[in-house]
Amino acid sequence: MGMKFELEPVDEKPDRKYTKGSKYDPILDKFMKGKQDLVVVKVSGKDPNYLRTQLMKRIEARELGKEIEVSVINNETYLEKK
Repeated sequence: MGMKFELEPVDEKPDRKYTKGSKYDPILDKFMKGKQDLVVVKVSGKDPNYLRTQLMKRIEARELGKEIEVSVINNETYLEKK
């Protein structure tokens, strides 16, 4: 008659993990391999604040927060090595 389903008890929800790669990963990879400590990042068609948000998500997912900082100043997105 109805659909079959199952409810499984859990103690807590897992933390969200970003396991899949991102189109923004190559930006971080190239920056980490480069010699510059501070760069301006420009992505065609992307607002600097949107770009900052996406890069911050990847930095968090890849646990690079102690190595890289991203910021927007005067409508430009910057990556900086800490």
